[in-house]
Amino acid sequence: MVELTSKQRAYLKSLASNLNPSFQIGKGSVTPEMISAVSECFNNNELIKLNVLKNCDDDAKEIAIVIAERTRSTLVQVIGKKIVLYKPFKENQKIILP
Repeated sequence: MVELTSKQRAYLKSLASNLNPSFQIGKGSVTPEMISAVSECFNNNELIKLNVLKNCDDDAKEIAIVIAERTRSTLVQVIGKKIVLYKPFKENQKIILP
């Protein structure tokens, strides 16, 4: 996990505003399969957006914290039912933080 300054967080939020959600979290909430799929998505992307569907009973913030911990990523923001996570590549970072 990376500690982000408010400036870096704002920069990542601006990049995420154009992203389409990579995953939708439904009634099953957080499953091991979903965690592994999100982890795999981080192999190709440093920044991903998730969407929590209306039929999911769990709180979006709690879901975001659990996913961030299990994928070792950084929670950028939770707005309503949208979650943005960031995990920099070890080599060849595409997103250069200010």
